[in-house]
Amino acid sequence: MTTLLTAELASAAEQLARSTVKIREGRHGIGTGVLWNNAGLIITNAHVVGGRRVTVETCDGRVFPAHLKIKDSHRDLAALVIAPPGVPVITARNSSGPRVGELVFALGNPFGLKGALATGIIHAIGPVEGLEAASWIQADIRLAPGNSGGPLADSQGRVIGINSMIARGLGLAVPLQDVERFARQ
Repeated sequence: MTTLLTAELASAAEQLARSTVKIREGRHGIGTGVLWNNAGLIITNAHVVGGRRVTVETCDGRVFPAHLKIKDSHRDLAALVIAPPGVPVITARNSSGPRVGELVFALGNPFGLKGALATGIIHAIGPVEGLEAASWIQADIRLAPGNSGGPLADSQGRVIGINSMIARGLGLAVPLQDVERFARQ
């Protein structure tokens, strides 16, 4: 059973990595984003892009200049646009919302590492004391600088949120329904 779960998780991570991009702003800033659709729309965090020159690197190493389309600092989301790169877009989980105790994983570029994986479980879903009243997916998962803007996915590799920050030792992600509402703008 453990071997099967490991193989399935590794396969899901490989598939999701193809839709995950490295975002670089200036010479030093590195974050993560997800290719949201075939038109070249990328979703990331607002704090990853400050408005300077932004480039995006796809899983196959191609680098594209990116244009900031819209930014919502309150929800920590940003939308970038690049020329359609011809790589797979994410698969979103639309059938049911995440549940407490569910196994999740995050893909990102912490400390400049490309496609690093972290696993954990959903700890809670809801507002976080001290932050605005918005709902967050709170996961017991190890995130690091560079995971910002990357996908939080279920064990099948379907995106359920966008990783944003760490608060009280938990990784916080913007839930999929909020991200989809933002992407439609």
